[in-house]
Amino acid sequence: MTAHTWWLLLILTVAIAALIYLINSRLRVHPFVALILVSVGTGIAAGEPLAKLAGSIEEGAGGTLGDVGVTLALGAMLGRLLSDSGATDAIARSLVDRAEPRRLPWLVGAAAFVIGVPMFFEVGLIVLLPLIFSVARRLEGQGATKGSPYVLLGVPAIASLSTLHGMLPPHPGPLTAMTGLHADLGLTLGVGIVCAVPTVILAGPVYARWIAPRLMDVRPDAELVAQFAGAEREPAPAAPSASSAPAASGPGARAGAAGPRRTGVPTGLAVVAVLVPVILMLLRTLAETVMDESSGLGAALVFAGEPLVAMLAGFLFALGVTIAGSGRSGEETRASLTDSLKSIAAILLIIGGGGAFKQVLQDSGIGDAIASAAEGAHINLILLGWLIALLLSLTTGSATVGIVSATGIVAPLIGDGGGLEASLLVVAIGAGSIGLNYVNHAGFWLVKESFGMDLSQATKTQTAVQTLVSVFGLAMALLLSVFA
Repeated sequence: MTAHTWWLLLILTVAIAALIYLINSRLRVHPFVALILVSVGTGIAAGEPLAKLAGSIEEGAGGTLGDVGVTLALGAMLGRLLSDSGATDAIARSLVDRAEPRRLPWLVGAAAFVIGVPMFFEVGLIVLLPLIFSVARRLEGQGATKGSPYVLLGVPAIASLSTLHGMLPPHPGPLTAMTGLHADLGLTLGVGIVCAVPTVILAGPVYARWIAPRLMDVRPDAELVAQFAGAEREPAPAAPSASSAPAASGPGARAGAAGPRRTGVPTGLAVVAVLVPVILMLLRTLAETVMDESSGLGAALVFAGEPLVAMLAGFLFALGVTIAGSGRSGEETRASLTDSLKSIAAILLIIGGGGAFKQVLQDSGIGDAIASAAEGAHINLILLGWLIALLLSLTTGSATVGIVSATGIVAPLIGDGGGLEASLLVVAIGAGSIGLNYVNHAGFWLVKESFGMDLSQATKTQTAVQTLVSVFGLAMALLLSVFA
């Protein structure tokens, strides 16, 4: 490697260390401000022209908020509508009452696996937060788990969503890798599922059971929990009777005084509201896979399946059934939706700051330096693809960028492609793009702020889970490569 490459690597190391210091030291700098300060310092140190640096920050923040921010806002409002209707609490009660607590992480992981097929990581997590918060709050009230129930249920969701996002078509990254390496779609899907299932199990419910007792104090902000899961109530007694009805005092009475949640909306319709964006995104992926690009129906399905459009459709559906089924006035609904946006304002800013940091790293040439260094290593092709994607994802803050760039680097090394090796390389590159998900990834900050974690706790959950997914995915690909 050249001296300049080593210099860029040093800058990256110092930048991450500075970010951690600013956030965790006595200064307690707000993460958004810290991200912007580190972005500016990194760009200057790496030699990015000053005239371009401001544009990089604006492009990164704006692009990330364009991809995630509007969808997050719609998801927050959708979650508020579902919580106001009482639907998420009813679903949570059904899960808690019908399943043993030890089975709940497996059920949440399975639900996330299904939802994650057509959804990006951030979108899928937004959709699942009302359910996770509702079930976790009930478990917390019953004292049915050791450690934080939010971690116990959140980790399987993170594992499933990240695995699907990085390793399995029809997500855009794996699809791009599959095309660039001339891999067969059916074979890649089959290999991807074989690799994904044990990966999700080990990085999800199994790791959740181990880490939850070690993060006992993780609990999201009460306002955010109330937004997604509704006003907190007394937990239901094991054997209800007429004499055990709650008196007109306590948390239940206070919730009622503040405006009781309406329960006129059928739970089934509320579930459909969650499934609307899932179905639209799934139809989009099917259209992109099997329909001709010139097809009018295909174009319509692709548009309807865009995350923003799909989430908007789900929100409008939920809005319609909530107003019609609960009898809420338009003014009440508007006030509730406005309130739902207040608690995510800080999350939006932090996600934008992460996008700015990502773009500066990319525009300053640090990502290219990492790829160049990894390309010069003489190692197994599957391991090489995984390593390049891992390092590029770390430096750019984007799993998709890591996948696309790694594919371009290793494609000439695989020849005409095709066969089992190409499909395994797609999986390995996708797995690499998931690992070391840290402070320059929007998903890291979404998890950290949504679950009310500090930096250390977020590292032990989001970063650790996705790194486990990355390592297990690579191990499965290498194991299957024996048969290539």
